[in-house]
Amino acid sequence: MKIEIWSDVACPWCFIGKRRFEAALAAFPHRDAVDVVWRSYQLDPTLPEHYDGTELEYLSSRKGMPARQVSEMFDHVAAQAKGEGLDYHFDQVVVANSFTAHRLIHLAAAHGQQDAAKERLLSDHFEHGKDIGSRGYLSALAGDLGLPADEVEQLFTTDKYSDEVRHDFQEARALGISGVPFFVIDRKFGLSGAQPTETFTAALNQAWQDANPLVLVNSSEAEACGPDGCTV
Repeated sequence: MKIEIWSDVACPWCFIGKRRFEAALAAFPHRDAVDVVWRSYQLDPTLPEHYDGTELEYLSSRKGMPARQVSEMFDHVAAQAKGEGLDYHFDQVVVANSFTAHRLIHLAAAHGQQDAAKERLLSDHFEHGKDIGSRGYLSALAGDLGLPADEVEQLFTTDKYSDEVRHDFQEARALGISGVPFFVIDRKFGLSGAQPTETFTAALNQAWQDANPLVLVNSSEAEACGPDGCTV
């Protein structure tokens, strides 16, 4: 069973959704047969490489919302994150374009480190105030993941993996995805948003049953017991 997750590392609900999905997957009896693939998505592709301002200033300006309303939204999201064991610090978030970070995730995928890269980027962005657009930070992260230095260098000197990232964007549009996180199971079932763990559990079970229907192999009835008694 293949699960594709469209997500932006600059999306706070994407980290919360990741945790809730992981909780459901950990309890799923067939989890070893599940292939999880992270797909790229950008909430704001127009962002400059670095934004000269805070996360509060950026969202207040972009959404045309009063600063107090944005601050209250931060409090709500941080509380939801805390319920999943995450420690958000919106006052420390560095606003930066996430395109190169998505390219790094694709590079990490080529070396079996995609989930680890996604995890670190989300955590470092929302919990530790790291600059996800910084060459220095991304290079250090790649080193922590054991990615080849020459391939990491290509992220900053060539357009390597840019086409793959843009292809993810195009697929999202083709599938009608307009917000993240968005979970697609076997290209048949879709879940939008950071759903409760129970919803992910139900979706996993339904998708598995759909892909592996029960087939009755006996051609005639045999002795059995039911609510009204046993056959003789």
